[in-house]
Formats: sequence, structure tokens, C-alpha cells
Amino acid sequence: MTSSSDRSPAVDVSSPKTYEVRTYGCQMNVHDSERLSGLLEEAGYVPAPEGSDGDADVVVFNTCAVRENADNRLYGNLGRLAPRKASRPGMQIAVGGCLAQKDRDTIVKKAPWVDVVFGTHNIGKLPVLLERARVQEEAQVEIAESLEAFPSTLPTRRESAYAAWVSISVGCNNTCTFCIVPALRGKEKDRRTGDILAEIEALVGEGVSEITLLGQNVNAYGSDIGDREAFSKLLRACGTIEGLERVRFTSPHPRDFTDDVIAAMAETPNVMPQLHMPLQSGSDTVLKTMRRSYRQDRYLGIIEKVRAAMPDAAISTDIIVGFPGETEEDFEQTMHVVRQARFTNAFTFQYSKRPGTPAATMDGQIPKEVVQSRYERLVALQEEISWDENKKQVGRTLELMVAEGEGRKDGATHRLSGRAPDNRLVHFTKPDQEVRPGDVVTVEITYAAPHHLLAEGAVLDVRRTRAGDAWEKRNAQEAAKPAGVMLGLPQIGVPAPLPVATGGCAAH
Repeated sequence: MTSSSDRSPAVDVSSPKTYEVRTYGCQMNVHDSERLSGLLEEAGYVPAPEGSDGDADVVVFNTCAVRENADNRLYGNLGRLAPRKASRPGMQIAVGGCLAQKDRDTIVKKAPWVDVVFGTHNIGKLPVLLERARVQEEAQVEIAESLEAFPSTLPTRRESAYAAWVSISVGCNNTCTFCIVPALRGKEKDRRTGDILAEIEALVGEGVSEITLLGQNVNAYGSDIGDREAFSKLLRACGTIEGLERVRFTSPHPRDFTDDVIAAMAETPNVMPQLHMPLQSGSDTVLKTMRRSYRQDRYLGIIEKVRAAMPDAAISTDIIVGFPGETEEDFEQTMHVVRQARFTNAFTFQYSKRPGTPAATMDGQIPKEVVQSRYERLVALQEEISWDENKKQVGRTLELMVAEGEGRKDGATHRLSGRAPDNRLVHFTKPDQEVRPGDVVTVEITYAAPHHLLAEGAVLDVRRTRAGDAWEKRNAQEAAKPAGVMLGLPQIGVPAPLPVATGGCAAH
């Protein structure tokens, strides 16, 4: 039974309070921030005007703990807000996410002006904790040790009207030595298939035409019930939902990537020919030290099977350079895999210590200059491959889902941007007729760069969609709101591609 103290408090609607959410880290955090925003709006708060930069009644930091300097970044931002809070009576600051789960009481000790600290397992308590801090006039620190409610049961303010994240599991059962996620988000907990499909059907009913299934180790879905084919069955079930045009998922683990998943991808028309498959290292020795439960041959075998089933699939990856103990020979094995796999793109990053992980205290930490040199060589190789693979797209006719906020130069170039079925970013000539985010256009690719394609000719076809209608309706509603329209989240548009590599938070 829910007590009155646990219900979401109502904010005085005669003078609505504003909020801003600042998000760091992986796509799981971005999705959690959509939940936090929904909770605050249900409690009566309204988004602060875009660009308010901390000038809100409530500022929420949704933190990440996978970088060595994550805490420095947080405390620097909190320090910049301290004088503003001192001069603004009633302003509140909350800190949640992975760093809050890890550091808990330390945050209030280092930044006593923080009002609320909450963890990854109890994001639903944020409005209650804010109200309790206001009434009791003291900081509220509440960290749950296990999941209180599956995040998808919480209200949501989604950043896109036409594309959505759908969480199918939380937590992770792996023990990668570079990753702190299992300690902060707990063991894997799967969501009921019926609940997932019901959410997708509801989203499609609202106009969403693309969904991305989200999990820390997404293709391990089913481990709770002992069904190793649960994920492939879920993909096939998504194929039966009328109006759902595009299905993606992230991030899988090679250990659990089975043949039935490849078959489901190839045989389900609305599952897109795109795969993000984290590699981390091409060296069997380093993979063993990382506690990654596959080896080079297994990884390349998966890539070969995917390409056989879906020749046009675009495959991306994550790679760590300079893991403790990595030799030049180990690094060359990574380069070998990159040459063999021919990734469309790779999120490459230099190893950095994650406090609390086994790798942080391992012998054989690599000197910075060695890591930098290897990193530059890897990036140069991948850039060359990405460009070569993109050149193969020139002359192809592709259907693009028009995206919002993906082309930074679109205004100056009089172009629009969209995503191909394989998730490649395409900038195309703006047609004479109106085209909205969520609509679908058909174009011919005329030019390739390493990270994008161009369609410089006239658009061949425009298909107005229910997703475009949803975007138009939402924008009209937002424009009618008096207190600003956009929330302080990263502009994600379609929830693929992945955010810039986070160093392992969701890249397992």
C-alpha cells in the first residue's frame, strides 16, 4: 500500500516551477532522464527555457561513473551553481545516476548545498525527495540497493515524437574488469515480454515509428526465465506490430549473440540491417584479462554470419586502446580484427581507470604516450575503412527517416538530414514541399565522407507519415506552453546512433 508520503507531491500550478536535467554518460542515462523529466512534469514542474544553463528552480544531474574524472566534472558543475543557488531562494539541486549510487554520502559532504541524492534503483522517488528536502530543510540521501520499480512503469517525457527507447532489461550479469556498471545497476532483471510489446504498441499509437530496444546486455534478454531464444522471439514479435517501421537494439554482447538472433534480424522486415557489436580488443590475451567471454575467432565468426545473412548490414563497434598489459602485438591483433570486420564506424577510446573496477589496480598500466600513439593509428585505420565502406553507398537509392537536430550545418547548406535503414547519416537537398521529422524521403546517394553521405540531387519521393504528424502536433503543443519548451537534455533525435563512446557503461 502506498503511503501519502510516497505519492508524488503536487507543485503550486499557479506559479509553476521550472526544471532542467543535465545528462552524462550512456543511452541508459539518457532514457532514465526521460523518466526523471516525466516524473517532474507529472508533479507539476515545467521545463526551463532552452539555454537556461542552470537558471531553473530544480536542476538535476544524472551522472555517469565510468570515467576516471567523473567526480571532478560533477563537483565542478555543482560549484558553479552554488552562488546561483545562494542568491535564488527555493532553488533545489539533485544528483542521481551511477556516480550518486557509488558515492552516496560523499556528494553532500563535498557539496553541502545539494538537496537530494538518489541512485539508479529509485529514480521514481525524485519528486518525493525534493518535497521532503524542502519541508525538512535538509538534504535527502536515499540510495536503494535493488530496483524498486522497472523504469518503464514511470511517466516519461520523451525527447522525440517519432522515435523512442524501449527498455527491455536493466543491470548486467557480466564481470568485465574495466566496467563498474554491474556494481551500480545490479544484476540483470528482465521485463515481461507482454509489457514490452504493450509499451511499443502504445508508442506506435501515439505516432512513434521507430523504436530502439535497450538493455545493458540486450541480447541476454530471457536469462531470468531460462529462455535463450527470448530475444529473437521478441524481435519477431516486433515485426507483427502494424505501423512500426523500424526496430533497432543496443548493446549486445558477443557471448550471447546466437544464430537465432541473426535469423530473426534477417527475416523480420522492420528490424533494421544494423548491428552495434562491442569488440573492446582483438587480442585473446587482453580479452581474457578483461573477462570478456569470447575470443577473436568467435567474434569474427559472428561478423561473418551477420554479413552472410544481411550483406548490406552496417556494423559498428566499441574498442578500448591501452588496456593494462596490452602489448604492441596485442594492439596489432585489434588492428587485424578492424581490417577483417570492416566496421562502418567504431567508437574508439583510450583506456581510463574506473575507480572501483579490478582493472584500475592491475599491473602493466600503459604510459599515456604509448596509448595516444596506438589510438591515433587505430583511428586513422578506421577512418580509411569508414570512408571506403561509405563510398560503396554512392549511386544507391535509399529511404531515409527525416531526423531532427542531426545536421549541424543544415541551415547554412539548405539541406535536411535523415537516417538510412542501416543508420548511416545522410544529408539531402531540401525539397520544395514540406518535410517533417519522422517523414520518409527517397534519395539517391551522390557523395560519401567518412561519417556521412550526401544526396545532392532532387528528392525522388516524400512520404508523409503518422510519425511526422506526431512531431507536428507535439511542436504545436510545446509552442503553446508559456514557460519554455525544451528540456536540458542532449539533442538526441532518433535514439540511434549511440552517444559518443562512454567507455563501457553500456558497451558490453
